[in-house]
Amino acid sequence: MVRVGDADTDVLRACHEVHVAAAAVDDPHEPPMSPGVFAAWMVYGWNSNPGEVWYAPGDAPGEAVAYYKLDLPDLENRDRAFAIPVVRPASRRRGIGRELLRHAAERAIANERTILASVAVQDSAGASFAARVGAKPGLVEARRMLDLRKVPASQFAELREKAAGAAAGYTIVYWTGPTPEEYMGHVAETFNAMNDAPRDEGWEDDIWDADRIRARADQILRLTDVRGYSVAAMDDATGQMAGLTQVEIDPSRPDWAYQGLTAVVRAHRGHRLGLLTKATMLEWLATEEPAIERIVTGNAASNEHMISVNETLGFEVYGPGWQFNEMQAAAAADA
Repeated sequence: MVRVGDADTDVLRACHEVHVAAAAVDDPHEPPMSPGVFAAWMVYGWNSNPGEVWYAPGDAPGEAVAYYKLDLPDLENRDRAFAIPVVRPASRRRGIGRELLRHAAERAIANERTILASVAVQDSAGASFAARVGAKPGLVEARRMLDLRKVPASQFAELREKAAGAAAGYTIVYWTGPTPEEYMGHVAETFNAMNDAPRDEGWEDDIWDADRIRARADQILRLTDVRGYSVAAMDDATGQMAGLTQVEIDPSRPDWAYQGLTAVVRAHRGHRLGLLTKATMLEWLATEEPAIERIVTGNAASNEHMISVNETLGFEVYGPGWQFNEMQAAAAADA
């Protein structure tokens, strides 16, 4: 295994080729990450956790046959590492997956982590591999898609108006791109509201404040040309941000959009703010991003409330979901 450096653009390009080939087999339901987004994720991750990237070179110069990204959370969950190993389909069944797993486990142990976690598309080669090596299955995140080609243009306005009837005393605010300075602390509160969402046993709360939002949130928006949209509900009485929803669009895939966080602060639940912010977002995107045809979201299969909101908006289950799993790092090193 060879470690990938931040400036190894040729290696990152080779790893992206592996990602594209694997996605075509394991997850053909949506397009793979574009080269720019992939490189930013590999080097910096979604929330700037420290980490490492390793790859297995191929026989030809500049070729990769496999890679893995290892996240090493440094603020919470410091007993855990999170790895996503990927092997080019043409190179599978040669023991490379186990080599990646053992190497990732050894690196996790070297960083004083006792648990190695991962995720794979259900019914994919990755899911089968996790079962073979004895990983413990955990939370399932179901995938839903809103096909905007099937939705009447008036539907979201009607839903927004309906939700607004239960949301007196709240004002909607919008922004594009990274979080504005004036909202840093407010956004941190909504991120913290996600701590009561379903998750696997043993994972600690992520605690956000304005400084952490400033330093670690919105990384993909800062590092790439991905466009981000945010819609929030502000409580008129307290000035608190009560709810927030975010969507991202990669300009190289303008017909696809990806739902980011949607959260409502506990004290403000019961006012249909989730539906209000998401319906408002969909109206806005119809004007700002008219090329969008599909919006993808994922929710824990047990998150009945958010699933209900999404289904009201027209999201439907499609394709397999994502299966999280974990195992003791020491056992993974011996796999």
